[in-house]
Amino acid sequence: MLGLPCDWHDAALLRKAVTWLARSVTKPILKLTEEDYNENGLSELLAQSGPAYDINIRVFNELQHTITGWPGGKPNADDTYRPERAAPFPKRVLIFSPHPDDDVISMGGTLLRLVDQGHEVHVAYQTSGNIAVFDDEAIRFAEFVADYDHAFGLPANEPADNLYHRVSDFLKNKQPGQVDSDEVQQIKGLIRRGEAKSACRLAGIPDANAHFQDLPFYETGRVRKKPLGDEDIRLTMELLNRVQPHQIYAAGDLSDPHGTHRVCLAAIFQSIQQLKASGTAWLDDCWVWLYRGAWQEWDIDQIEMAVPLSPQELTRKRRAIFKHQSQKDRPLFPGADQREFWQRSEARNRTTAKLYDQLGLPEYEGIEAFVRWEF
Repeated sequence: MLGLPCDWHDAALLRKAVTWLARSVTKPILKLTEEDYNENGLSELLAQSGPAYDINIRVFNELQHTITGWPGGKPNADDTYRPERAAPFPKRVLIFSPHPDDDVISMGGTLLRLVDQGHEVHVAYQTSGNIAVFDDEAIRFAEFVADYDHAFGLPANEPADNLYHRVSDFLKNKQPGQVDSDEVQQIKGLIRRGEAKSACRLAGIPDANAHFQDLPFYETGRVRKKPLGDEDIRLTMELLNRVQPHQIYAAGDLSDPHGTHRVCLAAIFQSIQQLKASGTAWLDDCWVWLYRGAWQEWDIDQIEMAVPLSPQELTRKRRAIFKHQSQKDRPLFPGADQREFWQRSEARNRTTAKLYDQLGLPEYEGIEAFVRWEF
């Protein structure tokens, strides 16, 4: 960026330059001087948009206006400088979660805030997440069914022992790289579904508002998935039309090493675009916010809504993540980062809050960040 001709009338570029400068010289934005700009290759910025004082105030105010404790909009308030609209209130909110734990890992604090503030919150779990469950977990749950049958009896035509022995024998003899049987895939999917329901109950989301899409592209039993298909789009459009949300939250982190997040985001984008092309009326009052997950965070200059978290809210978020017990301690697919997902999430939230603090904004325990997609 430095040394090249730039159009400093571009608000996004100016904000990026100023936040870069503040971080480079380790100063809050409002303490940047003409000398800081000149010594770091930004004299052209001063010439086009200066003086430094005016630039500092402008960018500081832009960042300050991203911060809100009301992610669904504050009712009966002036929303001129707020990232979300005050009306309608309460809103119908649809949170898309590519895997059954991405909602609480990536935006658990915001999810809790939306519920606490009275919005009608729905969560769409786009895939079953079944390949991320260890084999011994499937055996444990099959054994539970068998033990329950022995103790209390099950109203079924087949003894539960048969299920347990079938599952146990298959997994004991499973070869490296072998795809799980349909029965094992279903058990693993039910494990993750139960964990997601438990996290929703902790957050105060009714069971009826947890939607398990099980998009077909994911159901290969392997890390490699099928391409996005017509049925994936149909299921997504159907859910959107059923909920008719005023707010949509979706995973915008394309660094997921297995590509599931990328495909899930494409399903949402394509569905919205098809609905818009068909003249769907409720979309006129719908905003889409993109969060990022366990793999990366938005750059500070990209953030358009920053939801601050108190220490208590960060603890509640952690409890919601812990409901996903099959993913705790050691994820099956951790990627290059060996930390648990809750550790990554808290570190990212605290890092974002620290960046805001270093730039001269209020100091918070954590911040969840969002960028708006304008379709």
